[in-house]
Amino acid sequence: MNYIEAVKSFVPKCEQEAQDKDYMLRFIENNPDCLLRDNDTAHFTASAWAVSPDRKSVLMVYHNIYDSWSWTGGHADGEEDMEVLARRELMEETGLLSPRLVMDEPISLEILTVDGHMKKGKYVHSHLHLNLTYLYEADEEEVLRIKADENSGVGWFGTEDMFSAVSEKWMAENVYKKLCERSVK
Repeated sequence: MNYIEAVKSFVPKCEQEAQDKDYMLRFIENNPDCLLRDNDTAHFTASAWAVSPDRKSVLMVYHNIYDSWSWTGGHADGEEDMEVLARRELMEETGLLSPRLVMDEPISLEILTVDGHMKKGKYVHSHLHLNLTYLYEADEEEVLRIKADENSGVGWFGTEDMFSAVSEKWMAENVYKKLCERSVK
């Protein structure tokens, strides 16, 4: 599904999502380059929330830049289908070969602040990620591998244990908690 349709058809389930959806739609209208990092104010990203079939575990990577266990995801870089992007990032960052999409529409939508940081020896200034998150199921027995240029660990965490592993408390309390609640069968 095209990112504009994905945002338009998304049904907010909380005040944060309602406000972020409105902002995203305005941003799309006024920024034809919103799928590119060239827009250094904000640009679209997609994330994957991968859970075990029984929904008791979540797959996370140890993100090198954020120095924390986190979901997988990446920049649109021109890709208009955020689900395709989320799946690709999930597979690239974890080594999964066969994640199963649970629903066609995003499970959540959020605008994320990104602090200034170094990437590949260059400074990237603070900006926003206009993010759509998709829910996948994956087999806990599937072989995992790190993507050394982005993460230094890949592993399954119990949905309760995960919170103590995440050092980005805002993400844990405001995003991952919401995703855990929504991914319960």
